[in-house]
Amino acid sequence: MLWFAFAVTLCLASIASAQMPLTPQERRGKQIYVQGTSASGKETLAYIGESSLEVPGSSMPCVSCHSLSGQGKLEGGIEPSNITWEALTKPYGVTHANGRRHPAYTERAIELAVTRGLDPAGNKLLAAMPRYQMTPQDLAELVLYIKRLGTDTDPGISENKIVIGTALPAKGAVSELGQAVKEVLTAAFAELNAQGGIYQRQIELKVAETGDTPAASRVNIERLIKDEKVFAMVGSFVAGAEKEITTLLAEQAVPLVGPLTLDPKNGPPLNRQVFYLTSGYAEQARALVSFVTRQANSKNQLLAVVYPPGTINKSAVDAIRTQAQKDSLRAPEVIEYANFDPAATVKQLKDKGASTVFLLGTGPDFDAFVKEAEKANWFPQLLLQAGGVSGSIFNAPAGFDGKLFFSVPTAPSDQTQTAIQEYRQLAEKYKLPQKHLAAQISALAAAKLLIEGLKRAGKDLSRERLIQVLEGFYEYQTGLTPPITWGPNRRIGAMGAYVVRVDLKSKEFVPAGGWISIN
Repeated sequence: MLWFAFAVTLCLASIASAQMPLTPQERRGKQIYVQGTSASGKETLAYIGESSLEVPGSSMPCVSCHSLSGQGKLEGGIEPSNITWEALTKPYGVTHANGRRHPAYTERAIELAVTRGLDPAGNKLLAAMPRYQMTPQDLAELVLYIKRLGTDTDPGISENKIVIGTALPAKGAVSELGQAVKEVLTAAFAELNAQGGIYQRQIELKVAETGDTPAASRVNIERLIKDEKVFAMVGSFVAGAEKEITTLLAEQAVPLVGPLTLDPKNGPPLNRQVFYLTSGYAEQARALVSFVTRQANSKNQLLAVVYPPGTINKSAVDAIRTQAQKDSLRAPEVIEYANFDPAATVKQLKDKGASTVFLLGTGPDFDAFVKEAEKANWFPQLLLQAGGVSGSIFNAPAGFDGKLFFSVPTAPSDQTQTAIQEYRQLAEKYKLPQKHLAAQISALAAAKLLIEGLKRAGKDLSRERLIQVLEGFYEYQTGLTPPITWGPNRRIGAMGAYVVRVDLKSKEFVPAGGWISIN
């Protein structure tokens, strides 16, 4: 009866544990188990073999041998032990295939196994088992997470359903864009569900509204994640609230594929949860610098940057400086303005001999700048961001013909006939809006990538498994974007841009070359 009572108690404890979210300490322990790194930033080291070869803990995380379930996976002829709490604490101990015997583990015994490579009987563990060096707090939190192995199940997954979330604007100037993205995501998942879903699981889309402020957006998304038990997110509008939302996703360990933003946060430090499709302003600016580098006599040219204040512009300026240094160009001349004085700016840059000018301002700023430049009979090469390009650009003075360039993260050549036909069929079947096609295409590409990731992750699905699978995408063809490559240290799928030239005579945008990679 005592054994029966013990088994029932253990079973009930496991069920209760599976239903409880991880505590902050357990989440930090999970990071050590899965990534081999500490949330505190303190160093974690691993020592391998008899020679005690020292390597970073990130190169030998526990999960690589013991798996996400803790039950181990056979690799290279070595079968790691089952380290779930239930297996470790069997009251009658364990006898291994090689004859090694030991009593049940305790928390202290696990610490000794991790740091000294000894089992509870003092026997040496296999040489393949690394010994780790970490802070006492990290070690204690790792043990706390090990106690949850096998019962740490992510929310939003059941035998017949996967809950996916998105956050989109429902008010204000971009509400139509939000509605268009919502409809295309709904259509994509409805089509998938009609075909049987993924491993007999249907995708259920839950939508939250973004708020009037970044803080409000964070609150709304956190409520969505917790109340709706969201497994992962896709195509969310995070522009203007990148820091708040990406921080939340890291805290809640929720993957997000294809956020809509011009300011991707690619680290360091890297946010493991967020997978961007294409380059933002900063990466597109770097591509333009690389474009200049390819021109004759570029090493002797003076590159100038003119920009109004703002976080996204500051990111672009930092990227321009970085790429210029990488390409061995002269240090850029940088001018920040609050109130634009085009005449003074033109005079200053002309006197300094600037031959190429990055103009990061608005359309009216561009119009004022080129008019003053024409008065000064000065026609430098102008580099622009796509967001600052308007129809008035074709009215620029003739002296700038062939000298106006801007970068874009995607091009029509990225879109295959098959993928476009699929979109058109969705649009007709589900009556999709005819506006905001670029946002719809981006969201559809994000949905395709998430769906492929879920398929590759398999029936035994978890957030961590999905992240690991997405990190393995290499040159993946969505048919709607440039090829997507993600990795453990890379979260922007298409790192680079196309450069487009403005033809003032034909009033057309003309490709100025192929894809410029900035890997």
